[in-house]
Amino acid sequence: MPMLFALTVSIGLLAVVATWLFFGPLAALDAQVWQAFIAWACFYHCGGKITGTRDTIICMSFGAVIGMLAVILAGQLPLGQFAAPLAVGIGASVIVLASSISWLSAIPASVYGFAAIAGLWLLGGEDTLGTGATVVNALLPTVLSIAVGAAFGYVSEALAGALAKKA
Repeated sequence: MPMLFALTVSIGLLAVVATWLFFGPLAALDAQVWQAFIAWACFYHCGGKITGTRDTIICMSFGAVIGMLAVILAGQLPLGQFAAPLAVGIGASVIVLASSISWLSAIPASVYGFAAIAGLWLLGGEDTLGTGATVVNALLPTVLSIAVGAAFGYVSEALAGALAKKA
């Protein structure tokens, strides 16, 4: 089977499983399917295989922490409408500076993580998960979603490879 079709089958079937997991068993942990899909795409963006898995989990999680800190900082700065832009700028600068560390060198992956937690915060406001959680409490579900998404990336790549070899 050509690789494109193998990926189509692999990703399509696993997307069904992932969505079921997030709306079923993982829902109790406030895991977010959209964050997992970002991580899944990031896995491929980071080159796939073990390296893509590692870079996705580490850099996206790092970006999520920086994003969380930026949201907290924005809430503390007495600058009105300029607080959030300044906090985001500082966070973006930290991500770029941190990329000099080899394990944090995938800048886009860190930005995806920043956006994932910031998006969760912006969607839910003060009560981010609808359960009395704040952005700090959103970090664990975000990192869990990232790890699960990266794992689905790895499995989808392996499954597609196996399907393509059978042809």
